[in-house]
Amino acid sequence: MSLKLYYSPGACSFVAHAALELAGATYEPVLLKLHRGEQRSAEFLALNPHGQVPLLVDGPNAISQIVAIVLHLDQRFPEAGLLPPAGLARTRALETLLWMNNTVHPTFTHIFMPQKFTDDAAAQASIKAHATQQYRKVLGEIEHMVAHKATPWLSGQQPGALDAYALTLLRWGGMVGIDPNALPATWALAQEFAALPAVARAIERERLTLNLYRPQS
Repeated sequence: MSLKLYYSPGACSFVAHAALELAGATYEPVLLKLHRGEQRSAEFLALNPHGQVPLLVDGPNAISQIVAIVLHLDQRFPEAGLLPPAGLARTRALETLLWMNNTVHPTFTHIFMPQKFTDDAAAQASIKAHATQQYRKVLGEIEHMVAHKATPWLSGQQPGALDAYALTLLRWGGMVGIDPNALPATWALAQEFAALPAVARAIERERLTLNLYRPQS
C-alpha cells in the first residue's frame, strides 16, 4: 500500500514526518501551506474534514491526529521502535505522548493563536502571557523527564515519537522567548535526535532551523 503524508513545516506533523523516516518507509510527502489556507481546500477537506495536519493516507485510509498516526506507524513498522513494544514501558510512553499532545501542545496554541479563543485584544494579551508562563512550566516537566530517563532515548531503547515531539515542543519555545539552553537535557536530546540521518532528512525537507530563540522585547 502507498503512504502519503500531508505536512506543514515546523508543525506537529514533524513528529509523523520523522517517524516515517525513522521507519525507513517509502512515502510521498505533500506540503500544505497553511498560511495560504491550503488545508481548507475542497480536495483536502474531502480527506480530512478537520482541515488539519498531519494527515497520513495509507492506501484507501486517511488517518488524522498525531497520536493515531504514531500508533498506526508503530503497528505498521514495529521494527522501527517508534514506541516501546509492550508492557509498562509502552503504557508510560503513551501516557507521555498523550500528555504532550493534549496538554503541552494546546498550551502553545494559546500563545501562538490567542485569537482562536477570544476577539478581545486585551483578553488575547492576557491569554498569551498566562500561557507563556504555563509553557515554561510544562517544558520544565519535559526537561525533568529527559534528565532522569532510564533509556538512551525518551521513547525508549530506540529514537522515536517522544523524541520527535520533544524536539518540536522545545523548538516552538524558542519562538516565544524560551531559550533552549535553559533546558540543557532536552536541548542536548533534540540536537542528538536531529543529527540522526533519518531525522536530518525530515529537517532538511522542512527547511527547519533547530534553535529559534530570540529574546522577547
